[in-house]
Amino acid sequence: MKITKICCIGAGYVGGPTMAVIAKKNPNIQVTIVDINAERIAAWNNEDVSQLPIYEPGLAEIVKETRGKNLHFSTEIDKSIDESEMIFISVNTPTKTYGKGKGMAADLKYVELCARNIAEVATTDKIVVEKSTLPVRTAQAIKSILNNTGNDVKFDILSNPEFLAEGTAIEDLLSPDRVLIGGESEEAIESLAKVYGAWVDDERILRTNVWSSELSKLTANAFLAQRISSINAISELCEKTEADVNEVARAIGMDSRIGPKFLSASIGFGGSCFQKDILNLVYIARSYGLTEVAEYWEQVITLNDHQKRRFSDNLISTLYNTVSGKKIAMLGWAFKKDTNDTRESAAIYVADHLLSEQAQIAVYDPKVSEQRIQADLNYLNTRSEEENQELVDTFNNPYEAVKDAHAIAIMTEWDEFKTYDWKKIYDSMKKPAFIFDGRNILNEEETTKLGFEYSGIGK
Repeated sequence: MKITKICCIGAGYVGGPTMAVIAKKNPNIQVTIVDINAERIAAWNNEDVSQLPIYEPGLAEIVKETRGKNLHFSTEIDKSIDESEMIFISVNTPTKTYGKGKGMAADLKYVELCARNIAEVATTDKIVVEKSTLPVRTAQAIKSILNNTGNDVKFDILSNPEFLAEGTAIEDLLSPDRVLIGGESEEAIESLAKVYGAWVDDERILRTNVWSSELSKLTANAFLAQRISSINAISELCEKTEADVNEVARAIGMDSRIGPKFLSASIGFGGSCFQKDILNLVYIARSYGLTEVAEYWEQVITLNDHQKRRFSDNLISTLYNTVSGKKIAMLGWAFKKDTNDTRESAAIYVADHLLSEQAQIAVYDPKVSEQRIQADLNYLNTRSEEENQELVDTFNNPYEAVKDAHAIAIMTEWDEFKTYDWKKIYDSMKKPAFIFDGRNILNEEETTKLGFEYSGIGK
């Protein structure tokens, strides 16, 4: 099938950047991203590209170059579905908060609604591409819905999971390690392969069956998260034995069988994928009666939760076992640098714990808004919205955030934090002035020389 029009349902962290790069590299294909959220679509269409709803280095430039030419953002979902030959489903698949599988299984209601919508309005043959992260065998459900429409439209289902790291998504899209396409129809697979082939070498485009493709995504994230939890488990041992976790990580990372990536000890992993995908894997394993497999992967999450709690417990005990009424400045709220995404950020849970101990929290993050910070805390339902508003202040200037603080907690590894005038910060704080470096980004020796009481991870 010759692809001239692509529709992507979902204008989020995956759909936006992926379609922008596809449009840039395929100027002859009209790419339309649709979403029911009119506010989000309006933000994507904002003339000022610095105000896009998603921050990713390099994204604004590509949107500026392609928008209005062959990249479009619209709320006209039915029209776009009907006109396109290829439809990407890139909607949210959150962990279920109700019913069977609550807290573990992926909630597929949005995916099912997409499939039913496609089935209802399609009048010509379509290739439907799963872009959302889905449990293995979801394609079967989508296929069942699409093939029972009663009309003569032919649907081919492909699985094409994303392997993007937020903060480097554009770089990952332009130079991917691999592009994975799973499906039954060779013709459909090659249609999608040709779209990616505009800039990706064919040997990097893997063709598999649809089930292998779906499971590969969950497994890749589980393996990466496992490495973080593994080094974090060792960081606790380092603190007891006077070993330095950075030195340990460097030593094992030089082993070619292990490699250096994802071996930075920290307050733990966050983001929309790792926890959700591991819980999904655990749920699938349990549903097949694979208890030991489920328990193995569940431990990765347990360790991650422990690391966040350990960080806040250490902060409280170091501040003489009480933070009540004390100002704690948190530098960073996003789950990692170079993104404005806060989903499952360690900062949320550490702040919540400190607030339960009656701390006053001051937050500075270069890309996260006050509304987002408040919404993240309110979502936990630990206390009233009024209390969160009262206890948490958000600042646009880091030096204002840290003024008169008893302690600083570094929650995100933003590069700018390393360049601050730390002597000026020390002078403006209550004494003794504490730094809890949850990302090990500051030089301990230099920081201590300035007068700070410094606490890192795994040292």
